[in-house]
Amino acid sequence: MLRTGWAGSTTAADHIAVLIDAISQVPAAHRKRLLIRCDGAGASHQLLDWLSEQGQVRGRSVEYSIGFAITEKIREAIKLVPSNVWAPAIDADGGIREGGDVAELTGLLNMSGRPDGMRVIVGRERPHPGAQLSLFEERDGWRYQAFVTNTSTGQLAFLEARHRAHARVEDRIRHAKDSGLGRCPCRELTINQTWLMLAAIAAVLTAWTRLLALTGDARPLRLRAQGAALPLPIRPRPPHSQRPLPTAPDPAIVALGSRSGRGLRQHRRHPRTRLNERPPATRRTRRTAVRQRQPAKYRTPNQPSRRPRPSRRQRARRPAS
Repeated sequence: MLRTGWAGSTTAADHIAVLIDAISQVPAAHRKRLLIRCDGAGASHQLLDWLSEQGQVRGRSVEYSIGFAITEKIREAIKLVPSNVWAPAIDADGGIREGGDVAELTGLLNMSGRPDGMRVIVGRERPHPGAQLSLFEERDGWRYQAFVTNTSTGQLAFLEARHRAHARVEDRIRHAKDSGLGRCPCRELTINQTWLMLAAIAAVLTAWTRLLALTGDARPLRLRAQGAALPLPIRPRPPHSQRPLPTAPDPAIVALGSRSGRGLRQHRRHPRTRLNERPPATRRTRRTAVRQRQPAKYRTPNQPSRRPRPSRRQRARRPAS
């Protein structure tokens, strides 16, 4: 989906259109239970309301986990959370995450005008060296991230780890840029649309290849380098039933050359042999005697360039031959 350069990142209509196209690609048998994850750009009233309406359809369950901005009201609610309420966070493999905690702020905020069942959860962690913190985060030395979800069951640590796994989207975007998404080849819109469609197909094929057949580092650039280094299997072509089998050539023809008399070319580093020796070629000998160049005749300015033509009187005086 191509948008204009001045399109906003929080445009709910574009988000809904992308979600409709993405959900339509999922097989119908797997659309009954969906989880929509998004960063802070999707935290708009229209998108949350649309997701809540989709989840109310009979036979369908749509849950969302969307990033939420740390506003002043969120900061005030964080200050009211007791220290014993913070629960330890977990990693993707279920282990305790060192330096990470999680807590819920739904009861400390005014949720009027929000969709029913929406919960606000905040996580904190010790910042890594070089991280940029706000003035509020520099006060106590924690880095805070909030998100909203409508999942009513499950521990807070599990919900926070599930939302944090959304960060792999950044890796997918980087891999798609390596596959051609980051460069548009032309100024024409239609050509760029075709280019982006092919780049999206390449990203989907790379994702399925990683899921089904690869482990470890499977970046497109690395796959390209490894694929070029692998030897291709040599498969003999089966002979055609109506085509006669090729016969082995005569060794004498291979060694001495064809009937035209041309032998094998001499190798740079190997001397001539009896098989590839050629008869000495007759070259034209250069003339040893060089003609002496006659000195150039320079004429004076008064000297005419050629002999003057005789006049009529002079021609009349000539005796007739």
